[in-house]
Amino acid sequence: MLLEKTLERIRPLDRSFEIEAQKRLDSLTKPQGSLGKLEELARCIAVMQGKVPPQIGRKLLFIFAADHGIAEESVSAYPRAVTAQMTYNFLRGGAAINVLARHYDVQVEVIDVGVDHEFSELQGLRNCKIRRGTGNFSRGAAMTRAEARQSIETGIRLVEEVVSKKPFLLGAGEMGIGNTSSAAAILCALTGASPRHVVGRGTGIDDPTWKRKVAAIERGLELNQPDAKEPLDVLTKMGGLEIGAMTGLILGAAAFRVPMVLDGFISDAAALLAQRLCPDTHDFLFASHLSPETGHRFMLEMLQLAPVLNLEMRLGEGTGACILMGLLEAAAKILGEMATFESAGVGTKLP
Repeated sequence: MLLEKTLERIRPLDRSFEIEAQKRLDSLTKPQGSLGKLEELARCIAVMQGKVPPQIGRKLLFIFAADHGIAEESVSAYPRAVTAQMTYNFLRGGAAINVLARHYDVQVEVIDVGVDHEFSELQGLRNCKIRRGTGNFSRGAAMTRAEARQSIETGIRLVEEVVSKKPFLLGAGEMGIGNTSSAAAILCALTGASPRHVVGRGTGIDDPTWKRKVAAIERGLELNQPDAKEPLDVLTKMGGLEIGAMTGLILGAAAFRVPMVLDGFISDAAALLAQRLCPDTHDFLFASHLSPETGHRFMLEMLQLAPVLNLEMRLGEGTGACILMGLLEAAAKILGEMATFESAGVGTKLP
């Protein structure tokens, strides 16, 4: 099975590269540590790649689109049809992620894993549809176990396709009305957190909608009884198809030792599933930013990841990941392109 083979490939990082990377950072024409967080990011990339300096290459971000049956409970400020409408917008290049991707030279690929709409053959859209949206998890399981596995393996296969081209960074974004409900349900199922403490406002919902959202997640958890010790069961009962695909992308990136950039609350739910499937996945992840979504800080604590940015963004689509990909490239270039004291003929610090 592809999932099991991928999990077997994931190994802890060789931390010996930290010493080599730090030695080069300290030799560059600057006071030691003066570039702060950029130096830490550069060191992390070098260790993930096992190369000092790191190899720069393509930055590739996948946007996974899928619908959610939980939207039937009126838990979002937007109708379900917006998932398909925004997918068209991505393909036309008119969304925020398109603007940022052009600016940071990030290649974007849009993947339909479960939109409740039949697209014609469209340039730029990859058809990996598993079903037309999940079931309403407040009334039963979101999908079958086979569909959950298929969603994960879809993400893994995407990594397998691109890894021969030696991508520098991989990123994950998403589109799916109702997916903050699914992400919050996954967080609750895996950690035992109360929905009232971690469910946020998503697309900007009002108080009555928030109460419906909390109640729907509470019903779903009580009805489905997801097994916290079995991530695939949690995904099957409470998850989304795009969350499953992102889980696979994260596992695939770790298996092939490609640095993986997370976006916000939704992609971090996928990362939590991936870490529960294989804890060593943690070593290959960057958390791009902290969003205002209520449970995001707790989610990051569970992942044991520190967000690099705090721009009060809560859009999704991969926007936070895209910004960090540009910053990571800058950090790696500093490690590889900046002159050393010796090569530049610059005097070092007095003893």
